[in-house]
Amino acid sequence: MSLPVRATVTAKVEAVTPKGDEGLLVEFLRVYRDSVQLVVDEIWGLSEVPSWMGLHTMFYSRLIRMGFRAHHVSEIYKRAREVVESTRKNNGSKPILRKLTARIHTLDYKLDLDKKTIKIAVLYDKWVELKLNWYSYLNKYLDGSWRPGEILLSYRCGRFYVYVTFHKDIVFKEYSTVMGVDLNFNNITYIIIDLNSNLVSIGVIPFKGLKKALHLRRLAEELQKKHPRNWRFLKWARRIRARWLNKAKNILVDTAHRVSKRLVEVAREYNAVIVFEDLEEIRGNNNSGKRLSWMKPLWCYRRIQEYTEYKALIESIKTIYVDPARTSRKPPNGKKLKFINYRFLQLGEVVTTRDVVASWNLALKALKRMKGSRVTWSPNSPRSEAVKPRAKRGNPEAKKYLKTTTAIHK
Repeated sequence: MSLPVRATVTAKVEAVTPKGDEGLLVEFLRVYRDSVQLVVDEIWGLSEVPSWMGLHTMFYSRLIRMGFRAHHVSEIYKRAREVVESTRKNNGSKPILRKLTARIHTLDYKLDLDKKTIKIAVLYDKWVELKLNWYSYLNKYLDGSWRPGEILLSYRCGRFYVYVTFHKDIVFKEYSTVMGVDLNFNNITYIIIDLNSNLVSIGVIPFKGLKKALHLRRLAEELQKKHPRNWRFLKWARRIRARWLNKAKNILVDTAHRVSKRLVEVAREYNAVIVFEDLEEIRGNNNSGKRLSWMKPLWCYRRIQEYTEYKALIESIKTIYVDPARTSRKPPNGKKLKFINYRFLQLGEVVTTRDVVASWNLALKALKRMKGSRVTWSPNSPRSEAVKPRAKRGNPEAKKYLKTTTAIHK
């Protein structure tokens, strides 16, 4: 039986405090931040970051006298170590903490999901209750399968925010098909094959997010060219540039969420394993020409993969990565492959795209890795004559691949 995998989600909720208690929370967050900074300052000059026990010996008594509870102190140790280790790893200078945030242990808060309130322990064992502005889409984490974990309390712009984490253990479902996914600048092409390497379905998920984001980036760069020396000192120029770039970022995030959700829906429909390209250092590769080099910094391929992997994990769907080498140059069905141009090619007697061939080979590579030498190439697949990319418009044949029982690997 396969081991369970822990999935964690974080819900950001705005919180409101009763009148008079806001000062207690702000003071707690300020002392918490200063305490983390104290630990960072004292261990920064050491050649090696002390262990948790060493930090406990150095700081426990001092922090307890400041009014913290025991678990507050342990979270301060943890946060300080993370800050120092990550900064040293990036060869940065000594970090200076400014944000008012605090990580709260599960024993230092009480969450009432019925009343949508949370009580948080602050300095000198005082408790402050906050009313959560709950959102309806978060109710799916209240079905009993998700358990709350530690929280993060933040204060900025006069408002309190609570980041509540929920987690549960997930066991992957049995799969009956394999879904190869090829990520491109303006679409995602996927091919689904069964466990006998026969072609089942093919589809394209188009999107215009990158094109819109690149247009906004071009506007920002043209603004900088018009004022090359003083755009940083022009308030209106900085404001317009920031608005365009923030809008581009939001478009990319929304696009990644939309297409990843669609990929998981298709995988759930066919009960498929999702296969991605293991893309590494693609942005550092300068062999793709000036135009593509300008586009690659905004290409959110890694974000789409991460969003899809996480959404698939929630649905108990497995995601794997394979080496993409030569996937767009090798015939997946044993027929002759002839290139027409950079995008189109002829596979046997069918004209198709390199994206279709690449996604097909990705699925076959993953299947071969999962099943070993039992995988066979299938040149006479019943769907080989229809390898033309098209938008998915209903899949009546998907029903036979979708299991009605929740089978588990044994």
